[in-house]
Amino acid sequence: MSLFKSNTLYPKTMSIPNGFATQIADKPKNKIIFLDVTPPHTPHFISTSSNSIVPIHDNFIAPKINNDIIYENIKPVFTILRMMGVLPLTRTSPGRNQFQIASPSMLYSIICYVSLISYVLYLSLNKVQILRTAEGKFEEAVIEYLFTVYLFPMLVVPIIWYETRKIAGILNGWVDFEVCYKKLSGRILPVKLYRKALAIAVIIPILSTSSVIITHMTMVHFKLMQILPYIFLEILTYILGGYWYLLCEILSVCASILAEDFQQALRHVGPAGKVAEYRALWLRLSKLARDTGIANCYTFTFVNLYLFLIITLSIYGLLSQISEGFGTKDIGLAVTACCSIFLLFFICDEAHYASHNVRTNFQKKLLMVELSWMNTDAQTEVNMFLRATEMNPSQISLGGFFDVNRHLFKSLLATMVTYLVVLLQFQISIPDDNQRQMETDDVTIPVNDTFVAETTKMTTTLATTILTTLAKRKKKQ
Repeated sequence: MSLFKSNTLYPKTMSIPNGFATQIADKPKNKIIFLDVTPPHTPHFISTSSNSIVPIHDNFIAPKINNDIIYENIKPVFTILRMMGVLPLTRTSPGRNQFQIASPSMLYSIICYVSLISYVLYLSLNKVQILRTAEGKFEEAVIEYLFTVYLFPMLVVPIIWYETRKIAGILNGWVDFEVCYKKLSGRILPVKLYRKALAIAVIIPILSTSSVIITHMTMVHFKLMQILPYIFLEILTYILGGYWYLLCEILSVCASILAEDFQQALRHVGPAGKVAEYRALWLRLSKLARDTGIANCYTFTFVNLYLFLIITLSIYGLLSQISEGFGTKDIGLAVTACCSIFLLFFICDEAHYASHNVRTNFQKKLLMVELSWMNTDAQTEVNMFLRATEMNPSQISLGGFFDVNRHLFKSLLATMVTYLVVLLQFQISIPDDNQRQMETDDVTIPVNDTFVAETTKMTTTLATTILTTLAKRKKKQ
């Protein structure tokens, strides 16, 4: 057995039997990947030799994204929110979002909100007069108060201001996810949702304006100046639904892309390090799903409760008019109820679909992996990946109050039915005006007959007494 005592690649004191280094037989160890650590950049060495070639900056090793893809895809909806003064987001540079109190966007948002509040207060006197002229029926009073409930979304604007900092953190987290994905796969994240976002930004204002005009023209005949704040708040409510849809759709698309890339990577080679990198990237995506619910916690808690109240009052207004038949004023209630139910279902269904794609689809891919041809380390990494999907929840939860999924929609509908039954029973227990008039007439008619009979009797008696007295006087004379 020949022994080589020297080698330029290894220290001279190390013996290499048969010309093969002992380090080659060692198994490669997996790299430890931390989730919240920015990927290291490629070091740049300064060569002192004049004949050396300076390497070009490798975009594969140290990727740099000038315009973050996620924000560019949903930019139309963000533009609408910023134009309405709802989302005071500041972009210091492409890919960097933050919230600053002392910023022009925040000043613009405050001016818009103060103008809206002042306009509503100016028109509140007319609204009070409308409430005072109600006929007095319980169901009509509820319908009239429904227009006051339409103004509740004004309260959500300061809530969104409070959560803008967390929304900016979500957008920055997506930029980090894009960088890690490009480093792992060598290509830009293929998300193409710009057309959907543009359609939402154009269609929702048109439909919301039409809905408000139909509602107010068929029910109360508001003037044009009284309709304007309701149009603004209706657009705000439904554009928030479009914003929620885009966030959930991005999670679903990225989860599907990551699952396909992971399956393709396992078909060719099965290194343990590759599986570990995909696991780290999936953990980032799962964290983004949880942070999406946390960043919009109070906003969409308020939106869900507001939609629940609107649906309950609108359906009650429709059911209370069944005995009298549907009229033109019921068209607005029907449109409002249908749109609110659709929006509430849309919010719950999209979050349920996104959570399903992030977790369940990955578990299916991992369970379908053939482990027999892999080495021990790769099998261990796949098992650890599967355990990570089980231990890391990917449900979109609004701050831990409740999970946004289809079960939430079912629970809200069940509660809504209970309140509708209570309201309808309360309406039935209160007699209407016709019944009260009939009872009053039944009581007053006997009283009037008795009074007339007694009066006639007294008149007859008095006349008889007078005639008798006159007859006696004539006899005496």
